Amino acid sequence: MNTKTIILDGSMLTPEDIERAVHDPKVKVQISPKAVEIARRAKKFLDQEADKKIIYGVNTGFGPMASHIIGRSDVIALQENLIRGHAMGMGEPLPQSYVLAAMIVRLNTLAKGHSGVSVALLQHLELFINHRIIPVVPEHGAVGTSGDLVQLAHIALALIGGGEAWHGGARQSVSNILKKLRIAPHKLQPKEGLSLINGTSMMAGIASLACMEAERLVSASLRTGALSLELVGAFDDAISEELHKLRPHPGQQAVARILRELLVSSRLLRNREAFQKKFLLENKAHVISESVQEIYSLRCIPQVVGPVLDILKKVKSEVVTEINSVTDNPVIDGPGKRFLHGGNFHGDYIAAGMDQLKASLVKLTMLSERRINFFLNQNINKYFPPMMNLKTPGLTMGLQGLQFVATSTTSQSQTFAFPQHVHSIPTNGDNQDIVSMGTDAALLTMRVIENAYVVLTIEALTLAQGVDFKKEQAKLSAASRKFFEVIRRAIPTVREDRSLAPELPRLSTAMREYDILKLFS
Repeated sequence: MNTKTIILDGSMLTPEDIERAVHDPKVKVQISPKAVEIARRAKKFLDQEADKKIIYGVNTGFGPMASHIIGRSDVIALQENLIRGHAMGMGEPLPQSYVLAAMIVRLNTLAKGHSGVSVALLQHLELFINHRIIPVVPEHGAVGTSGDLVQLAHIALALIGGGEAWHGGARQSVSNILKKLRIAPHKLQPKEGLSLINGTSMMAGIASLACMEAERLVSASLRTGALSLELVGAFDDAISEELHKLRPHPGQQAVARILRELLVSSRLLRNREAFQKKFLLENKAHVISESVQEIYSLRCIPQVVGPVLDILKKVKSEVVTEINSVTDNPVIDGPGKRFLHGGNFHGDYIAAGMDQLKASLVKLTMLSERRINFFLNQNINKYFPPMMNLKTPGLTMGLQGLQFVATSTTSQSQTFAFPQHVHSIPTNGDNQDIVSMGTDAALLTMRVIENAYVVLTIEALTLAQGVDFKKEQAKLSAASRKFFEVIRRAIPTVREDRSLAPELPRLSTAMREYDILKLFS
């Protein structure tokens, strides 16, 4: 099978597919022949019934105007007006990757053959995706019920030759792009405008990318967590298989397993039994020179990151279901030969899932920030120099400035953690009286992920300074030693004070591109 072609049949699309297409312009999508045939039958049924029945959005108005019946001569104008009347978004354009992801999800949804759109429309959307004609879609406008109407309308507007799009690295009018490529704008047919915008494809596309980014983020967090355990000479029983069998949450057990695998060759972890033999019990209370167990941000990594992993697995499963679902209204029940009017366009599955994932990733960020504080605060760690200052503490600053960045960024994410899907405000003449806000939930999740990378980048640099100070690189596990080398290739050891602003993005990129750990067994 050609790995550069993703076959869309409405059932097999994955977040991995979407990410691949978003990052590799050579990846193409192709509607399966079976999907084409199913779509053709659904379209024929729609055309046959449109003159006999009142069908919402085909020969009626929309939303609170659904009781307004539309004459036969105006059914095409109705679809065009729907698109133009909803392409009203404002704000900065969404990233092109988000828009492309939404286009792929929408095509996959329409390929299921329950919307009654023409094969010509499917092929036109496929053409836009494969030519990477990415419509300019403003950030503000989606309430995520009746779908992402405003944002998807900007995509639909491009398909009929309107608005602006990115192509070949330039933002330009869609009409100019189509003229250059000798592509005619699509002529909407009955229901097609509605089917293009009446679904959750924008939020689901962004959510697909968020899940993939979250997997990378958790992987990076476990690498910094493993290295931090080595730097403090943590006890190995905190990640032992025996301990975590006694509290068998899948995520917790998986995190402990991954840490054991990362640290299997470490010569810095301590064995509890050997430690206990060093100290003889006395007949009176006394203080020993070493800590008996680590602070929670070190000792409880499986218990804190485990729930993050469980939530990520659950949310990703829901996203996979969503991107392979029919999110439209009304939909065609082919076997039953009828139209089903309902609310499959409602985005609460994605909205709630993104809010859960978002909050869990904020906790991941907080975990990283607390470890940064531990290693930079000599009063707590009792070993490393203040602010990981490897020159002249007092005269030179070390990483003092970076801690402010980690603190402020974490604080911002804590604000973003508030669940967006409970911010329902009735709209559309109270027709949409409870809405999902799913796209904003997905966008905020992406903001939290970006912030988390800022904090994890700072933690990685902090730990690398600790490795340089301790001078025990040879005792690190093979995984941590390789990770340390990646950090140092991006940012050399900080001794003399210098602005690290130009160097930090290199490290952040290196962490994003690092191998993803096998998070799910």
